[in-house]
Amino acid sequence: MDMTAIAIVAIIAWMIVSIVEASKKGQKKQQETQQERNESRQEIAELKARIEVLEKIVTDDKYTLNQEFANLKKNNVA
Repeated sequence: MDMTAIAIVAIIAWMIVSIVEASKKGQKKQQETQQERNESRQEIAELKARIEVLEKIVTDDKYTLNQEFANLKKNNVA
C-alpha cells in the first residue's frame, strides 16, 4: 500500500471510532437524563406530601389558637 491509501484508511478508521464513541455518549446522556427526570419526579412527589402536611397544620384550629396565645405572650397581654 502506498502512503495515500494508508492515510485514507487511518482517517476512515478514526471517523468510525469517533462516530461510535459519540453514539455511546449520546446513549449514556439519555440514560442520565431519564434518571434525573425520575429523581426530579420523586422529589416533587415528596415535596407535595410535605406541603400537604404543612397545609393541614396551618389550617388546623388548634394551630391558630396557639399562634394567638404566642402573640399575646409576646405582647405581655396575658
